[in-house]
Amino acid sequence: MAAAARLFAERGYHGTSMADLAEELGVQKGSLYSLTESKQALLVVVTREGSAAFARALDEIPQDAEPLERIRHALRGHLGVVAGQLHAATVFTREWRFLEEPELSDFRGKRRRYEEGWRELFRDASERGALRSDLDVDAAVLLVLSAANWAYTWLRDGAETATLADRFFAILLDGVRGYAPARS
Repeated sequence: MAAAARLFAERGYHGTSMADLAEELGVQKGSLYSLTESKQALLVVVTREGSAAFARALDEIPQDAEPLERIRHALRGHLGVVAGQLHAATVFTREWRFLEEPELSDFRGKRRRYEEGWRELFRDASERGALRSDLDVDAAVLLVLSAANWAYTWLRDGAETATLADRFFAILLDGVRGYAPARS
């Protein structure tokens, strides 16, 4: 799985052949089929593992934490998954569209549930007065997840992400405009 995730991340799903996987593992191509039924089966496992890791990160958020702390924990968890499983996160983010049915529909459902978990965090924070009451929750989640999902392009494998997530969170909350004094 690790070899498949790395090669899919580096070369793309279609750019990786079973011969590439066999060479990476130091086995004959025919022997590879005793380990897996197909390249598609490997993609299914890698995307499932990535999906499960992101879902666990949301599930581990303390339910009794204040709304903004829950969002901060979610961002920490998301970036932690990316850094902790860089290749799988890359495949999860970029190569999932090459899944075949019924796995493609299953993956899309899990992805929607993950995004809905984020929307719930933002809705709760807005409803409890921690965020603006007129917040466009869908746009906020799209912005945060779009930025966080691209972390696979610049994060290093195993990078410490808690401080980075906290800095992102501060920018998210306070914006980039700042509170400079008015000009005269």
